[in-house]
Amino acid sequence: MRYSLLLLFILIFSCGPNHDVPVIIEINSDWEFKKVEDSIWHNATVPGNVFSDLLDNGLIEDPFIGNNEQQVQWVSETDWEYRTNFSLDEKALECNHFQFNFEGLDTYAKVFLNDSLILRANNAFREWNVDVKTLLKQENELRLEFDNPSHHEAIEKAKLAYELPAGNRIFTRKAQFQYGWDWGPILNTSGIWKPITLTCWNDYRIQELFSRKLKINDSIAEFDLHLKSNHKLEDSYKVQIYVNDSLFKEKEVNNKVNNLRESIAIKNPKLWWPHNLGEPYLYDIKVIVREGRRILDSVSVKKGLRTIELVAEEDSIGQSFYFKVNGQPVYAKGANYIPQHSFQNEVSLEDYDRLLSDVVKSNMNMLRVWGGGIYEDDYFYQLCDEKGLLVWQDFMFACAMYPGDDEFLNDVRIEAEQQVKRLRNNASIALWCGNNENSEAWHRWGWQAGRSEDEKEEIWNNYLKLFDSLLPQVVNKYSHTDYWESSPKYGRGNPKYKTEGDAHDWWIWHDAYPFEHLQENVPRFMSEFGFQSFPSYEAIRYINQNDTININSEEFKNHQKHPRGFQLIEEYMKRDYPIPSEAEDYVYMSQLLQSKGMSMGIRAQRRAKPYNMGTLYWQLNDCWPVVSWSSMDYFGNWKAMQYQMVHDFKNVMVSSHIENDTLNVYIVNDNLESIEDNLRVSIQDFDNNVLWKDSKEITVEANSSEIKYQLPLSDVRFPKDEIYFDAKFNYVDEHFFFVKPKDLKLQEGDFKTQFVKMDNGIKVIVSSDTYQKDVFLSTKYDGWFHENYFDLYPGQRRWIYFLSDDPRLKNLTIIDDLKIKSFNNFIR
Repeated sequence: MRYSLLLLFILIFSCGPNHDVPVIIEINSDWEFKKVEDSIWHNATVPGNVFSDLLDNGLIEDPFIGNNEQQVQWVSETDWEYRTNFSLDEKALECNHFQFNFEGLDTYAKVFLNDSLILRANNAFREWNVDVKTLLKQENELRLEFDNPSHHEAIEKAKLAYELPAGNRIFTRKAQFQYGWDWGPILNTSGIWKPITLTCWNDYRIQELFSRKLKINDSIAEFDLHLKSNHKLEDSYKVQIYVNDSLFKEKEVNNKVNNLRESIAIKNPKLWWPHNLGEPYLYDIKVIVREGRRILDSVSVKKGLRTIELVAEEDSIGQSFYFKVNGQPVYAKGANYIPQHSFQNEVSLEDYDRLLSDVVKSNMNMLRVWGGGIYEDDYFYQLCDEKGLLVWQDFMFACAMYPGDDEFLNDVRIEAEQQVKRLRNNASIALWCGNNENSEAWHRWGWQAGRSEDEKEEIWNNYLKLFDSLLPQVVNKYSHTDYWESSPKYGRGNPKYKTEGDAHDWWIWHDAYPFEHLQENVPRFMSEFGFQSFPSYEAIRYINQNDTININSEEFKNHQKHPRGFQLIEEYMKRDYPIPSEAEDYVYMSQLLQSKGMSMGIRAQRRAKPYNMGTLYWQLNDCWPVVSWSSMDYFGNWKAMQYQMVHDFKNVMVSSHIENDTLNVYIVNDNLESIEDNLRVSIQDFDNNVLWKDSKEITVEANSSEIKYQLPLSDVRFPKDEIYFDAKFNYVDEHFFFVKPKDLKLQEGDFKTQFVKMDNGIKVIVSSDTYQKDVFLSTKYDGWFHENYFDLYPGQRRWIYFLSDDPRLKNLTIIDDLKIKSFNNFIR
């Protein structure tokens, strides 16, 4: 088999006279699975999960299509078994130590090696290490039995004299969203969701390498490098530390030492900065351990030299909430991130690359990894490090109250320790947060109703044990990252949500408040707010398995998980937009609606800087094709909102807003340097006639938001439904309309198009004789328009790049099915 050949090769060529390094073998081939009570085995993929394996074997229909989700619920209520065989030759078995590492088992699993029970696992967020030297033979069988979660949840529930909110998911440490959410399906997975490896070594093995206590000034960066090892050496050994491939330090170490701490000082350091504020520079730190000429082990880490501090201090208003990076206050711009797929094994490295590249294109600098999903893959954080994306990392607790018994808390402590240790070397990690909305839910969602005082006290004390004691202790012990107990500090039920800590504002959407509410109610840091829209045509076609866009089918309705979702979208649409009769147009209009409302909130928050120092909207992405709050759908298609974020998150933003019968023009500058430029303002009609204009030279201070121009509304003596206000500064161009979109007197006009073939797609040149608002280009070919939902001046020639590797376009010089529509088409 492949494993025995690989192991033999590595042992012969790595464990020679100059090398005796540990050997790691992935156990990822020749897997089979079946129901526990069945006798027929089927091929399986590891890492993976039972839904994917059933799909690959044609045993279920795709649960992402139509109503199929409802037909596969039996899968989660079934016990499953996985097995594989692997071989080791006699020479390989001479290795002194063998350890199995199970990086992720989902969730209640019994593991057998050659029919010996070696592990009982009960937490999908933990890794499990088992010494198996005495059990290994030349021919081996590894077998895992997975119990369905409901059996174990019922046992834990029976131990309590009361019922906790949020159902039985609270008893199982696995991705909570798999139990269903208001944007996600009920697809509760089982299986081997992360790699299984077998490690063998003889005398020495590095267990951990991490750095702490970073101090930086203009001339030097100092930190401690900690090396933890497992060895049985009779003689001293040598540790060599390399920085960017240059030997930095070499030290002889006594054989009795397992834990080593070395001080590192880098002169004239290159700092790690968030995206758009500087280079996210990473140093290569490598440690090689030798005994004489023999290499015993080596390990490498990428080190970003930066300081990150959460500043949450009492002030004259309430309590601040912002991040300071390398001593500079940084305005956080980004979104809440959820798992990219209901089945994590379906997320490829290319998916991570694409999504996080899109985040960078959108001028974001922070993502919040939401607490109802998963602790993400190492590659996710690696990319965040490389791209300069700060990560607000939730622990995996969301919208619930959790048990507080010793067994549960001890299990969570190990989970937390493992995850903090795993991620502490990542420069991107800016914050550990205990949970999502648990405190807010307990105090504001009616969860205390009908409970005795003793019961309420016990539930709240269990909350404090976990989120006010255990988790901050772990974070403080194993990292230098700040901890925040719960997001939000106050929800919309408490007026302090605007003056203290972070806030989630769901007055819009859930309570149907108008979007203008966001302009008048700005918190210190907005960590959640959002509005739904329909996904792309591609997603709708996929759901319905039909080329016709149908948003009224029962199959499509199953992909709206909020009970009032369709109703709320239409209610808001009536306020500001016309209601289209055609499904394609309705989808388009829903995306304009979402984009407009969210932009109003984000711009208001940025204008309020430094009172407000961050905006993270809900939500960036989807885990399946769905009507949701995302700005990018399941297939990665950008909605109108995502295109708007490119403008709203630029370091320099021009934002006009009416206050006290005056149009105030704000210039927001997130750069760390001041800017001098000409501010040009004008009023124009839709025929491109300039009705009024002005300009002045201004200076905008670094890291600031200021009103730089004021225009009394009484001076605007033109029909407000036939004009727009234009402001240009530092290559930023903003259009402000004085009336709601549905009240604009736009003109209908045709589009002219030209095409230019490119190596990586097709360039579309678009023009029109009239002002076209919210121009939308669409095609059935796979690809990405680098701009969309844009406004087009009369006579302007707009170059739009359609980037695509769709083979159907290979021999085409045009996009032969290109459709163009604009908001003008809906004004009557």
